[in-house]
Amino acid sequence: MNKEEQVLTGFRDLFNKLVWLNKGKMENSLKGYKPSEVHCIEYIEKNVDSNVTKLAESFYMTRGAISKITKQLLKKGLIESYRKPDNKKEIYFRLTEKGKVIYNIHEDLHKEFQERDKAVFEQVTEEQFDSMLSFVETYSRHLDAEIKKRGISIEPEQI
Repeated sequence: MNKEEQVLTGFRDLFNKLVWLNKGKMENSLKGYKPSEVHCIEYIEKNVDSNVTKLAESFYMTRGAISKITKQLLKKGLIESYRKPDNKKEIYFRLTEKGKVIYNIHEDLHKEFQERDKAVFEQVTEEQFDSMLSFVETYSRHLDAEIKKRGISIEPEQI
């Protein structure tokens, strides 16, 4: 296996291990909520004037798929929709108090997982972080270009 394959396999394995380690606690703490719903809640809380288009771009999903998720969140009373006085056409979302509870549970879990993994990250130098971040940004730009070549225009906002 060459180094490129080792890096990609390493990323995949890291991701899979993180998901596996975190899954049980996430599912127990957020029982009754799908990961896609929780991630939409997180995005809505962290991004002002969230709408279907912004959510779809951020999650690389269709607007139809996001509409389905937001309808469930509205039905569960986790988000509410609103319109701006100067734009009656566009529908935006914000969290309800119930949605903020779910958001806070999710954030607390992330903090717990960060604390668990802190020992590893404390050993990483600034130079190593910069190198990793540079690689991730370069590879991401490459993948964006490949997506664009296929005629798909998705430009997610940073969370």
